[in-house]
Amino acid sequence: MKRRKIWLDVAAGGLLAAALVTAVTVPPEQTQGDLARIMFVHVPAAWLAYLAFGITLVGSMGYLITRRMKWDRLAGASAEIGVCFNGLTIALGMIWGKSTWGVWWTWDARLVLTAIMFFVYLGYLGLRRSIPDPVARARRSAWLGVLGAVQIPIVHFSVIWWRGLHQAPSILRPGGIQMDPPFRAALFLSLAAFTLAYAALMRRHMENAVAEEALAARLASEETEVAGAAVTSPRFEEET
Repeated sequence: MKRRKIWLDVAAGGLLAAALVTAVTVPPEQTQGDLARIMFVHVPAAWLAYLAFGITLVGSMGYLITRRMKWDRLAGASAEIGVCFNGLTIALGMIWGKSTWGVWWTWDARLVLTAIMFFVYLGYLGLRRSIPDPVARARRSAWLGVLGAVQIPIVHFSVIWWRGLHQAPSILRPGGIQMDPPFRAALFLSLAAFTLAYAALMRRHMENAVAEEALAARLASEETEVAGAAVTSPRFEEET
């Protein structure tokens, strides 16, 4: 049984290794040289942030409609992964920006909106941790999960609506993909590898969420003695 449970992890690791080999062996880009290789991590990380927050939207709506906790677990687990990849997107973008623009950060529309999305979902995770009641936590975080998803298309198309320093989208753009075949193949392989890695991480997160809920229910059902209950105030025996 355990061997069958790790097949997704093994497949994700193998595809990530293949994507890494492809990313370092593809010819340098004509204008940016080897710096362009950061795209094979930066773009998939951004894609996974979109995907993860989209799944959070699905889970949030699923809970609001059915009131079943499995949807809340799905939304919470996906948001945790999405925040990690959103942060990775920002970090890699800053490295690329320093090499290309000469600054770590600029108030470009894409950068600012991506940072806002990062902090909104950090707040989402903070909200989940701050509410002990599972029903209230699921309901309130579900509404935030629905509202937060409005940012996804705004962030993606911000480089089209508000032209700034950030380049236009590499894949989802008017006129289709404008990329040489070797780069296109390497990028799609990286996207597939990161997506499979997301699936493996989601399965682990869902298993952990079920275990955490079971532990919390067990602790709540047990009658535990309050610390210090055995300590009483001193009493003097009456002399007879």
